Amino acid sequence: MNLRDLKYLVALADHAHFGRAAAACFVSQPTLSTQVMKLEDELGVALVERAPRKVMLTAVGREIADRARHIVDEVEQMREVARRSQDPEAGTVRLGLFPTLGPYLLPHVVPRIRARFPRLELLLVEEKSPGIIAGLRSGRLDVGLLALPVHDEQLHTEFLFEEPFLLAVPETHPLAERGSLSLKELAQERLLLLEDGHCLRDQALDVCALAGASEMTGFQATSLETLRQMVAANVGVTLLPMLAVKPPVARSHDIHLLGFRDSNPSRQIAMVWRKSSAMHDFLLQLAQVFRELPADLFTPTPDAAARPKAARVTANRRAHS
Repeated sequence: MNLRDLKYLVALADHAHFGRAAAACFVSQPTLSTQVMKLEDELGVALVERAPRKVMLTAVGREIADRARHIVDEVEQMREVARRSQDPEAGTVRLGLFPTLGPYLLPHVVPRIRARFPRLELLLVEEKSPGIIAGLRSGRLDVGLLALPVHDEQLHTEFLFEEPFLLAVPETHPLAERGSLSLKELAQERLLLLEDGHCLRDQALDVCALAGASEMTGFQATSLETLRQMVAANVGVTLLPMLAVKPPVARSHDIHLLGFRDSNPSRQIAMVWRKSSAMHDFLLQLAQVFRELPADLFTPTPDAAARPKAARVTANRRAHS
């Protein structure tokens, strides 16, 4: 039994397909298949159920693959300890971000990371929060950005910042006359929300529960940009995180943004990594770069203030002329 064969088994467990597992390991399919069979012979048990179009691990195969995953990860951590002892600020970091944060945060933080760690190779992976947690557990990701709370005893969390929510309404909505509102004023509104699996959906539902608001039935968006376009088209209202309305994001003349005078609905963003990670000390430094982002990124933009109705009409005429 060797480390290479354990890696092949882990890849097969992840991909459930000999061809894809072989590609992930940069070997031919016959090579991977042969080595897995040799591992089965050595252990004296069947690890894989082979079908024409599908591969499944047996019960004992799943247990051995889980143990193999931990062994492979520990070996990688040993290599990482040795490498980072020579140059702690170099190497590769695989960072997972969820879709309603990554595109809006990265333009502000990546230049700062490059300036602070010029030898660092930062590989960015966009996934929904459950995928990031799974990637951290499996070792596929080194670190992730997630909204708190994170319930996993294997993961270390470092709070980074709190991101407020704004209410986005069409320019023709009665609330567009306002510069801000109280949370209870949402009670009569039905909000457009993202589809299941997005953490922003769960956060928005929490706000709805506090305010007594409800979800608009019959529609769930696949992205934050879809939500934005639906509001601009006068379909409904929604909650947008603050970074999603900051430059370089273009400001829509058809949407009015309102802050909250009370309760201040928001989400807390943390950097998360395995407690066993050999990168722990370096990741603490990386987290500090995120904490040093300018405070005005998390405060309402001047455009969020109420504008006189005549000014909005003029702006709309210009936009359509």
